[in-house]
Amino acid sequence: MDLAVALLVQVAVTLPFVVPRDPRLPEADWAAYGLTTLTVLPLVWRRRAPVAVLLAILGTSALYELALDGPGQPLPYTGLVIVYTIADLSPPRRRLGVLLMLPVVVAGSVWFNTRSVRELTFSLFVFGTAYAFGRLADTRRRANRVEAEQAAARERARIAREMHDILSHAVSLMVVQAEAGPVAVRTAPERAEAAFDAISETGRDAMAQLRRMLGVLREADDAPRSPQPGTADLPGLLERVRGSGLDVSYEVTGTARPLPPALAATVYRVVQEALTNTVRHAAARAATVELAYGEDHVRMSVTDDGRGPRGSGGGGHGLIGVRERAAAHGGGAEYGPGPGGRGFRVAVTLPLGGEAR
Repeated sequence: MDLAVALLVQVAVTLPFVVPRDPRLPEADWAAYGLTTLTVLPLVWRRRAPVAVLLAILGTSALYELALDGPGQPLPYTGLVIVYTIADLSPPRRRLGVLLMLPVVVAGSVWFNTRSVRELTFSLFVFGTAYAFGRLADTRRRANRVEAEQAAARERARIAREMHDILSHAVSLMVVQAEAGPVAVRTAPERAEAAFDAISETGRDAMAQLRRMLGVLREADDAPRSPQPGTADLPGLLERVRGSGLDVSYEVTGTARPLPPALAATVYRVVQEALTNTVRHAAARAATVELAYGEDHVRMSVTDDGRGPRGSGGGGHGLIGVRERAAAHGGGAEYGPGPGGRGFRVAVTLPLGGEAR
């Protein structure tokens, strides 16, 4: 890139040497052209040592003015490029030093050349503009870096929510089944077999979801591309939870219709997290999952008959993830005691028609 910039400037400074001049002016010679090229050459290193390049350009330019009578340039191309570079890339102290030195150098050059107020005003304007564009470029790059960091932080939070939902749900069900297994072996062997089957199925499902997520993160060509779970997968989720001994009922109200993939995945994950909390903490015997389709929203709720909230009633990472998922779609989450103060209830409302943020 630096070499390309230097070549472009070289083309610009060559034009006065090839365009026919006024016959009253002396002819341009190769010495003047060579010194002009020597003024452009330091631009190749403009980003590595911008202040040193500026001093080199000032030296060769002064030598050109004092020693040779070559054609002038309509614009100080090399000076503008290096001032822009210093304003864009140099640390504050060097930028300030160059900014304070610039009017002195420009005024001295104009005094030596034409002593014209018009030239002085124009030169200060173009160099000030080059400096301002350099600062704007630096500001834009910093803003882009901050935006990229924020996007990376949001992505890390999303991945953490997905990992939490998958592992927390699967491990909770497997622990419940494993704890019930020894009792079932002694009292009802057929139930023990069903418990082990449920543990196996839950583990395979968790592994499949983790492989899908990690494969997408690696961006491998052969990574699984199956869609995220959605509302159509809720019956299978409820069946797995029933295998842990929790009696789960499912009710759909309103006109059911396909949801956008991101919204459907959020519905699934919210129900999954709420049921996982019920299995792990509530000591409940039954839970009810309701999915209500409105004209412009979809609302899901999970209510259990367990021991209800303890402490603040909403401190875990899972409920934080529920709030974050709802907020990402412009919706809201509520949780607290169930009807009549018994059990626990999680309810989330998501607007339809909006893209996930």
